[in-house]
Amino acid sequence: MTALPVCLYCMTQAVALLIAANGAPVLVNKILGKRWAWPVDNKLKLRDGHRLFGNTKTWRGLCSAILTTTLIAILSGIDPLTGALFGASAMAGDMLASFIKRRMGPVESSRARGLDTVPESLLPIWLLKEPLALNLIDIILIVALFFLIEELISPVLYRLHIRKRPY
Repeated sequence: MTALPVCLYCMTQAVALLIAANGAPVLVNKILGKRWAWPVDNKLKLRDGHRLFGNTKTWRGLCSAILTTTLIAILSGIDPLTGALFGASAMAGDMLASFIKRRMGPVESSRARGLDTVPESLLPIWLLKEPLALNLIDIILIVALFFLIEELISPVLYRLHIRKRPY
């Protein structure tokens, strides 16, 4: 196999893991509603009066992301631990973005273009670049592709009543 197809295969695996990590909490929320939706921050408010992360960052979402990425990793021939770490770090990036947005003052689940996709895609890909066989160019392309996928898919998911907002 030449370097280009291997690179594309690795990039495809990474994008599949990103979609799984970020899609699982949305789908689980759609299926279960408020059941078992315990917030990760336990409703903790900081001195600025804003929640640490907000209601949409739940243990249920975190667990669903980790379980789903582990399953996708197994099906893709990736080490299950890499899959679990991918899901956990994608959710850590998502919570970091949520934390930053809370400090900036936007209301919960508001849109912050770039901030909504870059941390949750860059963190797992950067941390796991070696087991996923990715280089710097791959990482840049994957983050950009994930941004575009989110921009294009979110309005469709909204129309299908899977997402609550069109972004």
